Amino acid sequence: MQILTGIDQSDYSKIESGKRNFTFEQCRRIALALDTSMDYLAGLTDEAAPYPRGAENTDDQQAR
Repeated sequence: MQILTGIDQSDYSKIESGKRNFTFEQCRRIALALDTSMDYLAGLTDEAAPYPRGAENTDDQQAR
């Protein structure tokens, strides 16, 4: 996951265990890596499919 998101393994472990909340940017990176939405990660929706992404986010997708 560190390779996909750029989040340090120690930080990611703390996020997974609930010892730390992720930042907006970390949430964004995780959502992109898992091909889902930030709303899904936050438990605000049961729909795992990501929202359609605009052209301005295409570079982020290709960089992965």
